[in-house]
Amino acid sequence: MVQVPGIFPHLRHAAQQKQAFGGKTMGFRHAFIIFDCFKRDIMKKQVVILAAIIAAAVSCGSKEGFTEREKEIINGQEGPMYVTVINDPEDSVILRTPSLPLTKKMLESPEFKALAEKMLITVNDPSQDGVGIAAPQVGINRRLAWVMRYDKEGKPFELFPNLVIESRFGEITHGPEGCLSVPPKRGLVPRYSSVIISYTDPSTLEPARDTISGYTAIIFQHECDHLDATLYIDRADTVFISESWVAERDSFERAGAYLKPAVMKSTKNR
Repeated sequence: MVQVPGIFPHLRHAAQQKQAFGGKTMGFRHAFIIFDCFKRDIMKKQVVILAAIIAAAVSCGSKEGFTEREKEIINGQEGPMYVTVINDPEDSVILRTPSLPLTKKMLESPEFKALAEKMLITVNDPSQDGVGIAAPQVGINRRLAWVMRYDKEGKPFELFPNLVIESRFGEITHGPEGCLSVPPKRGLVPRYSSVIISYTDPSTLEPARDTISGYTAIIFQHECDHLDATLYIDRADTVFISESWVAERDSFERAGAYLKPAVMKSTKNR
């Protein structure tokens, strides 16, 4: 869930240059508003296209199933799955690859059930202990994520196949985030306070939508970023080493919790 400065530091630098804006010096806020409007227009078009692709993949009963490589990764690990990390070259390729939709055949397959169950085990494992996890983090570039619903009683984890954020709105706040795939760093990240999501209901395989606000909306933005090959460090204002997380991971690392299994290595490196 979190190094490389994102667009905000660069935008801030540009905004600080003395450019004419309605006869006044253009500040960061003005620059952000202009850029954000442009970005939102592009994102809306991308969301419409992606939603159409997902609808076709699910409703048309596509015969495309999981690839043999995906099946190998899903079935080749028991219990907690290996979590991909950005400082591993092979893992980085996975994390920086946009995820594809899940077809109807995939959603009805035993591999999907196994993947969902193992992802949940992984995010709940003490060595990870996250509030959300996306499929690329376990080596599968498909649009699937588990999110802890802080907005519901008991804070249950819920599964979201073909997750897409249709709209982000509300106040932008800068809050702390970390990521299972970028240990042991944390950062301050700007996020919208509310989102509208669409996904495939895992029980009915029908399209579904929801409006989410608060901390849960931040988790959805973080996990959906993973599906779009983006990490929170790309958006962060500040990134730093968390000494407490270093100490916490050290004990698990000594016990072999983060060793990369053979199934997650490329053929030439096995």
